[in-house]
Amino acid sequence: MKKILYVVFALLLMFTLVGCNSNDDPKIEGALTYEEYMKKEANTEVTVVAYVQAKQSWWEEEGQGKASIYAQDKDGGYFFYNLKCTKAEYEKLTVGTRIKVTGNKAVWSGEVEIMDGTFEIVKGKYVAETLDVTALLGTEELIKHQNKLVSFKGMTVEAKKDAEGKDVAFLYKWNGSGEEGDDLYFDVSLNGTKYTFTVESYLCDKDSDVYKAVKNLKIGDKIDMEGFLYWYNGVNPHITKVTVVK
Repeated sequence: MKKILYVVFALLLMFTLVGCNSNDDPKIEGALTYEEYMKKEANTEVTVVAYVQAKQSWWEEEGQGKASIYAQDKDGGYFFYNLKCTKAEYEKLTVGTRIKVTGNKAVWSGEVEIMDGTFEIVKGKYVAETLDVTALLGTEELIKHQNKLVSFKGMTVEAKKDAEGKDVAFLYKWNGSGEEGDDLYFDVSLNGTKYTFTVESYLCDKDSDVYKAVKNLKIGDKIDMEGFLYWYNGVNPHITKVTVVK
């Protein structure tokens, strides 16, 4: 009898855990699939349902709270910019929270996003697994994973030039004109091709582990990274984790 009860309990626990991380929640009426969303022209109103994966920032502008959010579903990634959001609502947007967003589709320097939207929290939860896109660097396939949580493995830290022409592992701001607390820019390479990655200070501030890790990098270090596949005139990931492997 005890064995039967243990088996039943184990099955119930398994179903509960699966349900807590399921993106197969019922379709919300009026919401586009990721494929439908990507086919829509820029500057048109769209409605999507996705799951919060990271909160980049919250601010207040002319009495209106606004936020920037990375979200994802089983098919693709989303970036919500200028999302109308009170501070109290922002606190509720924990990782995995399912939201319905209506806003304007926009494309800015290659980055596809939804601007000036409104949202509501709906039932469901999903936390995306990190997708390794190292092999897709330099290919046309990479942009199809824009805004997803991704990883890059075995890349080499390359030198950047500071204002004095000295080789350094990173810069504050893209041109080195910044200071502690600003975005960090650093170059990495794979198979002889160089890429610029960023620690976006609104997403990961100066007290975050990744900010400190990048400041400690040395030219020539081999590193693994995780972050969100942001796009700015080409691949420009917002890195959230850096590990030196060699």
